[in-house]
Amino acid sequence: MRILLVEDDAMIGRSVQRGLTQDGMTVDWLMHGDAVERALQDHAFDALLLDLGLPGKSGLQIIRETRGHKNPLPILVITAQDAIEDRIAGLDAGADDYLTKPFDLNELAARLRALARRASGRVDPQIEHGSLRLNPASHEVTLREQPVLLSAREFAVLHALLERPGHVLSRAKLEEKLYGWGHGIDSNAIEVHIHALRKKLGQSIIRNVRGVGYVVDKVVDKPA
Repeated sequence: MRILLVEDDAMIGRSVQRGLTQDGMTVDWLMHGDAVERALQDHAFDALLLDLGLPGKSGLQIIRETRGHKNPLPILVITAQDAIEDRIAGLDAGADDYLTKPFDLNELAARLRALARRASGRVDPQIEHGSLRLNPASHEVTLREQPVLLSAREFAVLHALLERPGHVLSRAKLEEKLYGWGHGIDSNAIEVHIHALRKKLGQSIIRNVRGVGYVVDKVVDKPA
């Protein structure tokens, strides 16, 4: 998951970015509300983690503008403003969830995973694809009920592809999922991760669509 964090408190921002990164997420962090619209236009995120009391545009302005542009991006509000009126205003403006500071980082990560799950149309917290199972919370992968050890990047690539079987993701899209601002990316990084996944899971798990990208095909149910 790639998260856009908007938080003007440096200590909280660093803590959240570090904690979610350790949980396997890619986190880009802004401290000023006026920079959010351009970031959302230029990059693909899986969720927006937003403080309400920001310099420049307020969190409520950002929510209203994001929804005004018909952007369905999941939005989770984090704020010290714990009055019921602030919660109602944020949710009515278009936020999907609300967490009051101080909060537990594990709970925050779980809420973000839940938002991403609902956005992708899944109800099961685990992703199953034939005999392959991926658990986003525990970062565990099993194949035919046997554990498969993956690096953090390999897990992220597999997770991105399994979220939407049958949907082709370009190398650029996969890079956006894995690498945040300021990360150097080797030109063949995605190909290296795909090669490693095929060695561990089988050559047929990820198909290359020439000139377009990579796809995990949908599982076709066998007739009864």
